[in-house]
Amino acid sequence: MDTKLNFFVVLTLVSIQFLSTFPKAAVSNVHIVYMGEKENEDPTVTKMFHYKMLSDLLGSKEAAKSSMLYSYKHGFSGFAARLTDSQAKEIEAFPGVVQVIPNQVHKFHTTRSWDFMGLNDHSTTNLLTKSNMGEGIIIGVIDSGVWPESESFNDRGMNPIPPHWKGICQEGQLFNSSNCNKKLIGARWFVKGILDQSQTPINISNGEDILSARDSSGHGTHTVSIAAGNFVVNANYEGLAAGLARGGAPRAHLAVYKVCWSFGHGGCTDVDLLKAFDKAIQDGVDILSVSIGISIPLFSYADQRNSIAIGSFHATAKGITVACSAGNDGPTAMTGQSVDTRMHNHGFTGITFSDRIALNNSDDSALGCKRGSLNATLAAGQIILCFSQSSTQNIFSAAISVAEAGGVGLIFAQYRSDGLESCHYIPCIKVDYEVGTQILSYIRKTRSPIAKLGIPKTIIGKWVSPKVADFSGRGPSSISPTVLKPDIAAPGVDIIAAYIPFGAEKSSGFALLSGTSMSCPHIAGITALIKSVHKNWSPAAIRSALVTTASQKGTDGSNIAEEGSTRKVADPFDMGGGVVNPNRAIDPGLIYDIETNDYVKFLCGTGFSSKSVSGLTQTKANCTKNRLNELNLNLPSITIPYLKRKVTVSRKVTNVGPVESMYKAVVEAPQGVNMKVEPQILRFNKTTQIVPFKVTFFTTGKVYGDYRFGRLIWRDPKHTVTIPISMRAIFV
Repeated sequence: MDTKLNFFVVLTLVSIQFLSTFPKAAVSNVHIVYMGEKENEDPTVTKMFHYKMLSDLLGSKEAAKSSMLYSYKHGFSGFAARLTDSQAKEIEAFPGVVQVIPNQVHKFHTTRSWDFMGLNDHSTTNLLTKSNMGEGIIIGVIDSGVWPESESFNDRGMNPIPPHWKGICQEGQLFNSSNCNKKLIGARWFVKGILDQSQTPINISNGEDILSARDSSGHGTHTVSIAAGNFVVNANYEGLAAGLARGGAPRAHLAVYKVCWSFGHGGCTDVDLLKAFDKAIQDGVDILSVSIGISIPLFSYADQRNSIAIGSFHATAKGITVACSAGNDGPTAMTGQSVDTRMHNHGFTGITFSDRIALNNSDDSALGCKRGSLNATLAAGQIILCFSQSSTQNIFSAAISVAEAGGVGLIFAQYRSDGLESCHYIPCIKVDYEVGTQILSYIRKTRSPIAKLGIPKTIIGKWVSPKVADFSGRGPSSISPTVLKPDIAAPGVDIIAAYIPFGAEKSSGFALLSGTSMSCPHIAGITALIKSVHKNWSPAAIRSALVTTASQKGTDGSNIAEEGSTRKVADPFDMGGGVVNPNRAIDPGLIYDIETNDYVKFLCGTGFSSKSVSGLTQTKANCTKNRLNELNLNLPSITIPYLKRKVTVSRKVTNVGPVESMYKAVVEAPQGVNMKVEPQILRFNKTTQIVPFKVTFFTTGKVYGDYRFGRLIWRDPKHTVTIPISMRAIFV
């Protein structure tokens, strides 16, 4: 099936309106009116401006006060308010509004690990000792709260609270100021978004949840203690894994922001998440750990609905390093295949996203095109794009649903899998999430999107076997294929850490949990140790140090394999730069740093308009559409999703080692690709501490199919600075 699509992403300032065949009274739902960077440093002035804007829309101050849930006025500008779809569309046209975002619900990504990484507390030379165990650093954790009585949060041996801390210990049900100490220095909770979303009050009498920062699920307590729990002797889970438990930065301070709730269907809403980011920036945290994820399909950079990305952007701009989990939807990556050879004569026809033609907007069954979920009037004659929401959904059942609703074709985005399938009823094609997201971006930004039904073709070339692994989320990034994800790998299987009490008998207060939720606070703890030593390093510098010093070999010297039936050698889409190596990260030699202007060029390259980038960053942006701006973001990796014969990529490195240094390039090119590095030697001295270089890639033969991987290494007598390379060569 050929499609007439333009895959360049551009900013769209029109809210998606869900269509209905039946007239009904306007319903108010929570929306985020996002306005980018603050124009005024006084939060009171910013809040007054928000109320004035909402009053102008709704007609009175009283209506504005009743409608508004939150004013975001510290880390960035915006507010959350109850609006009808027409009001949301109207306010989106107001001056200063970047985008109006519907509120959504997100889910979790759910003792010897530190010794495994070389951070035992007996050594006098490792990062743990050099950093004084994270002394003076504040780690903020956005999650489900904390169980403050856990021994992991005792403040024995802790220094006084850092003077840059501006936060509070917010009181609530079963939680008061005495629950905070020199270890757990702050706690806040945000519930307005989930209350509005569920439309039901919390039943606190039956323990459904706790209206305070106290954790009722255990997830938050676990992640918080992994990042910076204090020393606990003889920690165990029902007698297993007994030993000394501690977090990555046991002398760092903790601030907890509860945004995830257990009552009703549970989850963590966008409006509460953004308020947590806003307050954490104001409070003065140095690091943020977020083990929460959004579901597919992802929104493009031009469609700014990712609250975690928005909050992380503004936190990073303020010098706060943010660690986010990669998700537990592995082993496959997030390319189209079809064997539907029956003749048809539709030619070009309309294409739409299944969620736009849902019979019932209150659930997400239409996303995967479940039977009975589509509006037949709106589906008739259309090609329908559907996204599989679980491994149990398949293209065959979706095709039946689309055919029954009158659709003439199906594009089914799913976890990548081998094998070709026929849908029998209608022409269909399966794509991976990367391609599906690009098609969705085209649909969202086009007034009358179309696609063409065509006969499948046989393409002869080389094809790499599919990857098989365990739960950890895989690359490539479906939303930004030129940015390598994941960045780094860290322990996340059977991690023992603090937990809430449970069961009739008193528990040990610890539990074994697995997930990228557990990996994320490992990175946050290590980041705190690095920040304690290198206080002026930017978030980008810290990420670079972690990625370029990571290990591709196991502790026994063998290659790191991925879990699964194939046990293949792990590649950058499995583990980013590799497994984190904290003791090497403290002295990386060179770093790939990123400044605000670099991000501006990148955003322009991905399709933002000058107006949007200016509002987002409070800079005077002059965007020109240049694909190289996407490839040239100064990341500690190079990812080229579509290499057409030749491309040159730019990077620059900053010397953080000895002033007089010289590094030589070592190239490990991906199969079927030649690499040329210029210059091949980097020299640093007192006057030259930042040196640019270019890497040119040439395809050497006809290669079709999957990504190929390589490395670029800069070496001096002491340092090995490695960046992963991922690319897919195509011919047109």
